[in-house]
Amino acid sequence: MSVFRVILSIIFPPLAVLDKGCGSVLIVLILTCAGWIPGVIGALVILNKDSNVTRNTYPTYPTNLTNPTNPTNPSRTRCEY
Repeated sequence: MSVFRVILSIIFPPLAVLDKGCGSVLIVLILTCAGWIPGVIGALVILNKDSNVTRNTYPTYPTNLTNPTNPTNPSRTRCEY
């Protein structure tokens, strides 16, 4: 979170979260319409979230394992049907 973003979230909160997605902008806009302080708090919370967290991650399975039911066929992995 940069100093510029913090200042922008104090002046006009929806503009500070513009690159965080439509939902974030809409939430902060509604909070700002309800009151300036809730909008600033909402923008700071959204800006403070860790941006390195990946979403919708699913477990991956190694592709180099052989099929336990047929060990002579190394091209099929456990997760293939």
